[in-house]
Amino acid sequence: MDIDQLCINTIRMLAVDMVQKANSGHPGMPMGAAPMAYVLWSRFLKFNPGDPKWPDRDRFILSAGHGSALLYALLHLTGYDMPMEELKNFRQWGSHTPGHPEYDLERGVECTTGPLGQGFADGVGMAMAEKFLSANFNRPGHEIVDHCTYAIASDGDLMEGISSEAASLAGHFKLGKLIYLYDNNHISLAGSTELTFTEDVARRFEGHGWHVRKIEDGNDVEAISGALEAARAEPERPSLVIVRTHIAYGSPHKQDTFESHGSPLGEEEVRLTKQNLDWPLEPAFHIPEEALKKFRTALSRGQKSEEDWQRKMTAYAEAYPDLKARWDQLWRGEYAAGWKERLPVFPAGEAAVATRKAGGMVMNALYDYAPSLIGGSADLNPSTHTPLEGRGTFEPPGTGTEAVQGSVGKWDFGAPNIAYGVREHAMCAITSGLALHGGLLPFASTFLIFSDYMRPAIRLACLMRLHVIYVFTHDSVSLGEDGPTHQPIEHLPALRAMPNMTVIRPADANETSEAWAAALERKGGPVSLIFSRQKLPVIDRRKYAPADGLRKGAYILAGPPSVKPELILIATGSEVHPALDAYETLTREGVRARVVSMPCQEIFEEQSEGYRNGVLPPDVTERIAIEAAATSDWYRYVGPPSNGQGMVIGIDRFGASAPGSVNMKNFGFTAENILEKARALLGRKTKA
Repeated sequence: MDIDQLCINTIRMLAVDMVQKANSGHPGMPMGAAPMAYVLWSRFLKFNPGDPKWPDRDRFILSAGHGSALLYALLHLTGYDMPMEELKNFRQWGSHTPGHPEYDLERGVECTTGPLGQGFADGVGMAMAEKFLSANFNRPGHEIVDHCTYAIASDGDLMEGISSEAASLAGHFKLGKLIYLYDNNHISLAGSTELTFTEDVARRFEGHGWHVRKIEDGNDVEAISGALEAARAEPERPSLVIVRTHIAYGSPHKQDTFESHGSPLGEEEVRLTKQNLDWPLEPAFHIPEEALKKFRTALSRGQKSEEDWQRKMTAYAEAYPDLKARWDQLWRGEYAAGWKERLPVFPAGEAAVATRKAGGMVMNALYDYAPSLIGGSADLNPSTHTPLEGRGTFEPPGTGTEAVQGSVGKWDFGAPNIAYGVREHAMCAITSGLALHGGLLPFASTFLIFSDYMRPAIRLACLMRLHVIYVFTHDSVSLGEDGPTHQPIEHLPALRAMPNMTVIRPADANETSEAWAAALERKGGPVSLIFSRQKLPVIDRRKYAPADGLRKGAYILAGPPSVKPELILIATGSEVHPALDAYETLTREGVRARVVSMPCQEIFEEQSEGYRNGVLPPDVTERIAIEAAATSDWYRYVGPPSNGQGMVIGIDRFGASAPGSVNMKNFGFTAENILEKARALLGRKTKA
């Protein structure tokens, strides 16, 4: 057996033994895809197991995340911090080898995959990040950003709609350093792909503007190598290498069957497979010394590659010290000194301003201090107010002009404005890819209602704790005549329900400034900024509490903090304003009322018990929460409906097509309705 075949079978058998020991997993894909993975990792992939975070490494994504045993075998064999103990603990509690790969850069796992199509789109974001950073930092003779993004994808990845969205964009953006291997084994979980997937994949991707190669024999390492060479030589088109493989290759009875997709081979079939591939029956997890020696050359190869790059960086720092300082700032995730002083302050008494518009003003004021910002909207820039004005549009140079409607200045890969088109799902996953690459703080924007299209990718961003920002506008039934199809109801509770998500819904322009500041500072998970379509008055902070109370998640906006209230009104966003109007009337009537602005429940819950009890005294049970959304979030703050002490003014039905002000009135978001509910709660008679 030659060394290449020995290494390939080592990958296969490690995967088989992992799945068999766990009695759970997907052995078939790793067995069939092992040759292409071996060729990629041994001949093409630029990586250093001794420094998994090296910025100029190639990125590898196992988009077909169910084949996780393949990735873990490669990580162990090439010398990452993935000891044999972890392989033997595959899919077990507390292991670093979960059933589907979970983002763990220290051990070489570039992103979380498993929900099919997500890794495919993440990779597009990584390749876009490489384009953006190379355009901004590379100089003649000083190419410090020069790497590729690779992935292995399955038929399931390509069936999912997100892959078509992302592939279309990748072709449009001419991402020549994006190279995907398609594990074309003709088998899905339920049977042959002939059941559902008979399209011409090659022609589809050619139509998207991709360079396509076909390999008829998935065990032909030289053919795979030649196809990858051709892909590397392609300057402008992303590449798809379609490799005809055989699921569970080598298994006498399970090869080319759907039974091998998601179930262990079984002890007898493992024995027969090892005999068939001339592999020792014992011990399990056997690694031949010659194979391990071959794989571990990755350590010295990777160290040399990084040392060569470090020498480039030393020369670069001497030639371009200002650019090097900016590079370091981006990779440390820092902002320029004095950025908080650049936050816009909106004076009260001037024209009302929608928080979506205020948000755009804040972004543009901060960009020079936070140049890592990059992102765009799903064809909604004029509505979400998210363009970074005058900064250019991320596009292949020379393919457009400033006269193109909707473009933002020059067209260039170094520009931070990304036009995604109507592709919310891919936009969100690409945003994750931009963050995963490193050096960037990406944002994505659309109407709050369309977060539905983004939800699978948002969930993975939360799972990976990515620092990304979602700008969701048109936040309530105040949207108006577009009607219930466009009016979010359940979306705020749905976003708040996601672990590691921070949801901020500011009440006015100044809270919007503070919300953006929180979004820049808050790491460890995504931030959703929820902005209004309609104009909102700027709260008079000379009369009411300062907007920096947002930094605590919730704060006493109106009412003396030292006076115990009889009634607490809790509100977010646009509903803070009728709550303030009701407060003024109640105060004139002699009621000790308090208004609490609660733009962010997550931040509030992180505060000390003393602070939380100071804002919401436990013995003050007469409370009304007001938010133009489903009511489920608020009962923990006002008590269950059965106690008769607190209540929620919200919406637990779909909206209506009518002017926004009419909707808000008819759904009860008025000072008059709040007053009526407050008086009833306090046992007072409604006044005429």
